[in-house]
Amino acid sequence: MNPSLRQQFDRLEMRLAELDASLADPQVTGDIGRWRRLSQEQAEVAAIVERWRRYLRREADLTAAREMQADPELAEMAAAEIAEAGADLERLQGELRRALLPKDPDDARNAFLEIRAGTGGDESALFAGDLARMYLRWCERQGWRTEVLSESPAELGGYKELVLRVEGPAVYGQLRFESGGHRVQRVPATESQGRIHTSACTVAVMPEPDEAEEVRLNPAELRIDTFRASGAGGQHVNKTDSAIRITHLPTGLVAECQDDRSQHRNKAKALAVLTARLREAERAERAAKEAATRKSLVGSGDRSDRIRTYNFPQGRVTDHRINLTLYKLGQVMEGDLGDLVEALRAARAEEQLAQLEAGGPA
Repeated sequence: MNPSLRQQFDRLEMRLAELDASLADPQVTGDIGRWRRLSQEQAEVAAIVERWRRYLRREADLTAAREMQADPELAEMAAAEIAEAGADLERLQGELRRALLPKDPDDARNAFLEIRAGTGGDESALFAGDLARMYLRWCERQGWRTEVLSESPAELGGYKELVLRVEGPAVYGQLRFESGGHRVQRVPATESQGRIHTSACTVAVMPEPDEAEEVRLNPAELRIDTFRASGAGGQHVNKTDSAIRITHLPTGLVAECQDDRSQHRNKAKALAVLTARLREAERAERAAKEAATRKSLVGSGDRSDRIRTYNFPQGRVTDHRINLTLYKLGQVMEGDLGDLVEALRAARAEEQLAQLEAGGPA
């Protein structure tokens, strides 16, 4: 095993001893919030340390078995033990390397998913509708709950813009790689000559902030407008200005919600979206600075990045960040995103592992 990884596991053993001592401290046990945080960290570190200790035991077993091979009477038994210990060590090393990967606390959050039509006019809006259907099918497969926060339908179908809230376990961790430019190549329904057109949409996925973060917005920096909701709603939409649009004056970022009949609930949802957009803008700024020193394997998530191409004539989808091409476009458009998501997560994990083994930040 890489010496730098061994050092990290040794440090974790020391950290476990510190946590055990802290949890036995009366001052810590009297602070329930701190006790819970340390207890959670202790459980996570203890699981890694226990696996590390099993690795060291099997390493010692392997050394002993190799020494046994010198005895002709024990050579056969030693060979079997060497094979078994070697397999165990390979498995444990993989588990230990993955256990060291830094965890993004946002991965466990719900997410806001935004789809916007880009270049390509009506065809782009139709493609935005196709992407919305794809993601809704994927969410359904995962057992996640989806909610439309705002939508701007296009005249010929599809959307100029659609904002969804997705709720469920580890939503952001699986959807985070969808942020960026999505390009489609196909013959539009309105094309009489049968020519292939290229159009694009942008997708942005943002973790939903918690309530404690939402209240950090300065009311003096917000302009809140009310207007009548558009779309379905019967006579209600003609009587009540329940839709809310909030503008963050320093940045010009805007969020709106018209899904609920309650103006108060629409305001709360719009504030959550606005906070998420502000956090995403800060994240993008940090990513841009980091990209100056090293290029992320799976991209920065910048909306201008062309991350994926959907080629209908050839029935293929290509993710340009990891050079992955799948000839299953039909299944993908029906919400079968599993192969893409897992490949992107694996690529990110490999990059993080490479950084860890090099002794640098992951």
